[in-house]
Amino acid sequence: MSNRLAVEKSPYLLQHAHNPVDWYPWGEEAFARARQEDKPVFLSIGYSTCHWCHVMERESFEDQEVADILNRHYVAVKVDREERPDIDHIYMQACQAMTGQGGWPLTVIMTPDKKPFFAGTYFPKHNKYGRPGLIDLLQQIARLWREDRESLLSLAGQVVQEVYRADGRTADGGLSQAFLERGYHILAQTFDRRYGGFGGAPKFPAPHNLIFLLRYAALFEEPQARHMAEVTLQAMYRGGIHDHIGFGFARYSTDEQWLVPHFEKMLYDNALLAYAYLEAYQATRRTFYAQVARQIFQYVQREMTSSEGAFYSAQDADSEGVEGKYYTWAPDEVLKVLGQEAGGEFCRLFHITERGNFEGKSIPHRIVPYPDPEEGWQELMDDSHPFLSQDRQRLLAARLRRVPPYKDDKVLTAWNGLMIAALARGAFVLDEPFWAEMAGRAVDFIWEKMRRPDGRLLARYRDGQAAYPAYLDDYAFLVWGLLELYQATWQTGYLRQAVQLHRDMSALFEDENNGGFYFTAVDSEELLARPREIYDGATPSGNSVAICNALRLYSLTGDDSFQEQAARTLRAFASQVDQYPAGYCFYLLGLLQHLYPGPEIFMALPEQQAGHVAAQPLRELLRQAYLPGAVVAGAYTHGQYTELAELAPTLANRRPKDGQPSVYMCREQTCLPPITTVAQLAQELGISV
Repeated sequence: MSNRLAVEKSPYLLQHAHNPVDWYPWGEEAFARARQEDKPVFLSIGYSTCHWCHVMERESFEDQEVADILNRHYVAVKVDREERPDIDHIYMQACQAMTGQGGWPLTVIMTPDKKPFFAGTYFPKHNKYGRPGLIDLLQQIARLWREDRESLLSLAGQVVQEVYRADGRTADGGLSQAFLERGYHILAQTFDRRYGGFGGAPKFPAPHNLIFLLRYAALFEEPQARHMAEVTLQAMYRGGIHDHIGFGFARYSTDEQWLVPHFEKMLYDNALLAYAYLEAYQATRRTFYAQVARQIFQYVQREMTSSEGAFYSAQDADSEGVEGKYYTWAPDEVLKVLGQEAGGEFCRLFHITERGNFEGKSIPHRIVPYPDPEEGWQELMDDSHPFLSQDRQRLLAARLRRVPPYKDDKVLTAWNGLMIAALARGAFVLDEPFWAEMAGRAVDFIWEKMRRPDGRLLARYRDGQAAYPAYLDDYAFLVWGLLELYQATWQTGYLRQAVQLHRDMSALFEDENNGGFYFTAVDSEELLARPREIYDGATPSGNSVAICNALRLYSLTGDDSFQEQAARTLRAFASQVDQYPAGYCFYLLGLLQHLYPGPEIFMALPEQQAGHVAAQPLRELLRQAYLPGAVVAGAYTHGQYTELAELAPTLANRRPKDGQPSVYMCREQTCLPPITTVAQLAQELGISV
């Protein structure tokens, strides 16, 4: 048995291709049938590694009784939220307007003209967990559709108005340091001093909040802000949300201690967390944070990188139908691999016990009640227990022989952009050229396989097919990655691509009347609304990333239009952000950069090899310095200067002084004479040598 989803590329849709439900993919065919047969549309949105999506499929969508009701009274439509975030955005807003909450699986019932009148998340087949059963709901709504349709249509009209009101249109507001201060104080009030993070369970990593705290601490000399970021970064590493055997982080913790994760691993979480740990390393010089970033990249290289260099999307929480089975251990399993002595010590360090901490087995962790970053962080490092690295490798080899969790192997432009940014930042900060090569391969893949002949970026690639016109996040996140890669390699081609894509993004998405960017482009499918998102969810808002990109492009190119665009976008959302600044931390990063721009640094290198060798101490200082908001560029060949003359004329005029490597630094519209000595550069950067 198969349905219309069998010809789709989405792993999530293919998981439902053999349900008895007569599923349609999103498209005019489904809505035309609903109009013709006068039926409401049952819309189900999820993603392939969603645990409760799997549960709802097993309980309901594989069940003939449920399928018969859906097929008789509804037209059923399936959507992969990772392929169609535009649809997900709209109907998640509707769900939140109706219920005050949201999540996945997202369940929506609507009119044939796409207006929702019922929404929720997971529903069991029959009443349980305090939730109504799906069968009862479907039968009641089918009856109302026949007998009291006017009330449903009236409700749909009200919901649509709420969606219109929530589409991000806000009054132009003023910009001030007060936003930054209030954002910090809100985070301080919700900070969990015992286990790190903010608020209670469930806890999400929210790395953009931590990056904001680190930069706020550096700019305003506020040690408590850095303390909150460090406690959280260390607590997450200690917890079960971190994979202590194979590395990488799960999506979130179901408890306040970071012990029991929701076990799926998402590419975007690991990209943003790697970036946050690198930022912490720069801010503190503690090698522990660099080590965590290295481990994340090891995981991504091993598990999440295609043979062509692109990055996969996610790994499932379940294996063999059991959540977390792949990641949990019993003591005898560890002892069998490591032996009595080493195995016993490993179990002690990682709290692997006979009793267990998750369904009879143990999630490895190193949680302590109060992770003070000023005390005890050294013992987290592998070199404090020399055997750990070898033992982990042996346990990983044993784990790789287990049935692995399902891997969603589609390639998403936006999430690849985030990993490109993280790898490139790691390549620069830790002097690891291989990571820049990994990032560059992903860029090449996107450029070659995920663009139309006219240059229009596409959002998803899988099984030889690229599809869906890219959304704002795809453009903004990829531009971020390209700017980081330019800073890491000084290959001018990446700057050219970043400028081109940002300008394409502006033409496709910018709201010229009100400022800011729509999530969907002028050539996208028309939906109920065209939202402008600024709130940070699991990933930062595309508008906020676009602000930061524009400011960096201004610093690099000197083109005033980039700075004007950033200021216009900041003002467009100011009144919305003013209501709760801590919910918009990536916007606050853009505001920090706008109000307190970092230095502009350019290193001019002689083309000869001797000049490169002489430049190494200068480059090392630039890697060491924590300079939030700075741009670091450079050139060392005639070809690079030729390209820069077109892209960034000011930079192209900066040449080596007297044939020596020379650093040009500008702050607050004031430029210093070229710097050629380590002592002089260290003094300007505030680094002791």
